[in-house]
Amino acid sequence: MIHRFFWLVLLGLAGPLSLAQERILTFEEYMAQVKAFHPVVKQAQLQLEMSEASLLEARGGFDPKIEVDYENKEFKNTEYYNNLNSSFKIPTWYGIELKASWEQNSGQFLNPQNTVPEDGLYSAGVQLSLKDGFLLTKRMAAVRKAKLFVAQTQAERDLLVTAILYDAAIAYVEWLKAYKERSVYQTFLVNAETRFRGIQRQSEVGALAAIDSTEAKITYQNRQLSLEASQLAYIKASLELANYLWVADNIPVELQEDMAPAMVTSEDIDRVLTLSEVALNAMNIDAHPKMISAQRKVDQLQLDARLKANLLLPDVTAYYNFLTPNGDQLNTLNTDNLKAGLQLSVPIFLRKERGALKLAQTKARDVAYELSNERVRLQNKLNARINAITSYETQFRLINDIVQNSQTLWQAETRKFDLGESSLFLVISRENKYIEARLKEIDLENKWFQAKMELFKTLARPVLSQ
Repeated sequence: MIHRFFWLVLLGLAGPLSLAQERILTFEEYMAQVKAFHPVVKQAQLQLEMSEASLLEARGGFDPKIEVDYENKEFKNTEYYNNLNSSFKIPTWYGIELKASWEQNSGQFLNPQNTVPEDGLYSAGVQLSLKDGFLLTKRMAAVRKAKLFVAQTQAERDLLVTAILYDAAIAYVEWLKAYKERSVYQTFLVNAETRFRGIQRQSEVGALAAIDSTEAKITYQNRQLSLEASQLAYIKASLELANYLWVADNIPVELQEDMAPAMVTSEDIDRVLTLSEVALNAMNIDAHPKMISAQRKVDQLQLDARLKANLLLPDVTAYYNFLTPNGDQLNTLNTDNLKAGLQLSVPIFLRKERGALKLAQTKARDVAYELSNERVRLQNKLNARINAITSYETQFRLINDIVQNSQTLWQAETRKFDLGESSLFLVISRENKYIEARLKEIDLENKWFQAKMELFKTLARPVLSQ
């Protein structure tokens, strides 16, 4: 849950704070904000809603239907005919259509075949079209394809949302990296200035050579240049982060100048992105959204191929209706009174139908090959991501030790300089090595975090259901 204070901080509505005091935006709060309000996340959800609407539309093909057909002709005070035919149809899953109807016809010039009893004629029966399919009708295929499309869209939604959350997470750790680098340069700028002022005063009284003051000043100026460059990088990272900050009603949020990132640990990344070791051990490639999406495409194409196979069948439409003048007496429906029909049409060469079937089968095989290839690529990509995380973790531990040792050497050299046993050149050299190690540590930590985020993107778990 995103706290109200977080909203006020983002919008700059919280009470006045001193310029030196920073307000913290944690990684967990930030990611929750992105997941809840980013427009792309909402668009992804809309895609799923549209696919569900398509499924509802396909199911409409099985809705019962009432039909009324009425015709009347009168000319020179003569009723030529007055025909009324009403029916109630129920499509069924296997292509058989149930139909009940009532017709009442009259008129002086009524077609003899339309002659019915005075109170009308009732009928009840079935109709079957072999061309439209028996084991798989167009309506059946439409519903099944719509269901597959919903599953496919849900998988694609998870991929899309994962991608935007990945981009947002990368923006945060880049912001954190820029913040840490700026802090390093701010700290060493203060050190350089303090050292320069002290050496300058000592050189003025002749305790140190003037050249030492010049060297200290150059170092101080270099630290100013580095800080200015890091400040620019921090502003750029802050603006990039702001692209992912939104609140309700699609209102973008401007990141306030006194906002700062929280210090993030590897455990924080794992918790927010659900990268626990248990979850990684339970990985199932076939349950990956990419695999689900591709498999649903294969299923849809195979359904198309089965439907196209129906085109090879003869075009046969048959119907059979029982007739009775007494609609309220079901026992009057018998085989003595009936209305039946049969229509038959058979293409001689079936070239159009055979071509359509072969094309559908080829498309299905093409996507099936792609699915097999994607499975191997995905497994190798996951292995590569896990190996990268392990490597960066090892490198980060090593650089931590290097940083501590570099700090020890720098502090020792500074004490020796204060005692007159070292030179300013060596102090600055040790300091530069320490700064270099600190920046490398920040960079390696950033790469380690990004490797975890790459794994999160590759796994593409159904994030909206978490």
